[in-house]
Amino acid sequence: MQRRLVLGCGQAARGAIERLAEWPGELVVLSQRGDVVDAVAEEGVTTRRRAPTDASAFPAAADLVFVASDDATANADAAAAAREQFPDAQIVVYVRSGASPETRDRIAQVADRIVDAEQVLLDRIRGLTTLPGAERIHRLFATLRGIDGRLAVVMHDNPDPDAIASALALSRLAAAVGASADACYFGDISHQENRALVNLLGLDLVGLDDGAGLDDYDGVALVDHSRPGVNDGLSPDTEIDVVVDHHPPRAPVEADFVDLRRDIGATSTLLAEYLRRAGIDPEESLATALLFGIRIDTNDFAREVSVADFEAAAWLLGYADLSVLDRIESPSMSPAVVETLSRAIQHRDVRGDALTTNVGPISDRDALAQAADRLLNMEGIRIAVVYGFRDGTVFVSGRARGTDVDLGETLRDALGAIGSAGGHADMAGAQVPLGILADAEEESPDDLTPIVTEFIAGRIFETLEDATTLLGRVQTEWDFEFPFEVGEE
Repeated sequence: MQRRLVLGCGQAARGAIERLAEWPGELVVLSQRGDVVDAVAEEGVTTRRRAPTDASAFPAAADLVFVASDDATANADAAAAAREQFPDAQIVVYVRSGASPETRDRIAQVADRIVDAEQVLLDRIRGLTTLPGAERIHRLFATLRGIDGRLAVVMHDNPDPDAIASALALSRLAAAVGASADACYFGDISHQENRALVNLLGLDLVGLDDGAGLDDYDGVALVDHSRPGVNDGLSPDTEIDVVVDHHPPRAPVEADFVDLRRDIGATSTLLAEYLRRAGIDPEESLATALLFGIRIDTNDFAREVSVADFEAAAWLLGYADLSVLDRIESPSMSPAVVETLSRAIQHRDVRGDALTTNVGPISDRDALAQAADRLLNMEGIRIAVVYGFRDGTVFVSGRARGTDVDLGETLRDALGAIGSAGGHADMAGAQVPLGILADAEEESPDDLTPIVTEFIAGRIFETLEDATTLLGRVQTEWDFEFPFEVGEE
């Protein structure tokens, strides 16, 4: 159990002392200010209205001493007294700007660490103006301030945890500069983990109807996708103010502010970086959502992960509720998912290490992704693509592991020309209108299933074969021996 002693309480250090009072262990606070003594007086905290230099009021022992008044000279005297009384304690001293060099020297002789207000302020200014990324956040804030009215932060259709968390974080950043924003989505939140995320954290999201206008909003931002009308219910000609995404775009992205970084594992990482640079401490629910978004999109830091993802996660750990995170990650499997997985296994088509399967009519689009995740664990399978149809559209979800084929590019090549497709090398999806299959929409589900299978599976396997053949040619062209030893002329 740590024994802590606070000597004095200046205005700048008040928040730190209130946080110390929340830590486990013993805490004694000495201050001549009655309002401070009353503010921190609670169970487990001993307060004494005494001068911070009054050694007679010190407790019998202390492991950590925080000297925190606004008077630098008094802090130097209190630190010296604390060092004499507690020679083995760690002593941290707050020094506000304007302290004389002599006073700073006295403090440095007895303190283990100095919290220099002047240096903190300079570091803060440097972080906001000169460090990498400072110009980016300045432009983001300028764009948000320029929105005269309410901002719709739009996620992609049927949003995943990364999109949900990113929309909430961008809304929080907008609020920091005085702009009002809503985290909005089209489609459904049907995946059981996503529903658990929203319900357990009590997240406030706004559902939008396909084809509906945004008359209530004066600006639009896109998170975790980058083009209006592609994987969202917006009109393709919607003017966009802000785009933040980590997926590689297939076409030019137009907006007043654009941040596209394909080398980052999650959009949540980018938003966490903005919060940290802006000095905004995320609320527990927001931090938990962002941490979950990073973990999901990087497959628990095993897929397309970067140093920035680890740094963002480490920062968020201090604010997130890990017990709630554990509950979010262990939801029950819905009957719709079980039924979809059963049909996916039953109708699988395996060719080499690739598997495709048509589950037929679906009620839950997210069940496709969950089935693909499960099928990828089958022995000998390195690519799993699951698809089904509803509301005049074929929905495709794919997963890959340990293969040289880029699944996102494969689905784009196979289906992008007749629908929308994209994603990562190991996680991708697509949507194809049934109208592309001539009169297929008029068929019954039983008659439609083989038509969809022949069309979708045929294109995917053909594209995979072409990609594999191309890789083989490239490898063959480079698989030769030099006719001389390296270093010979």
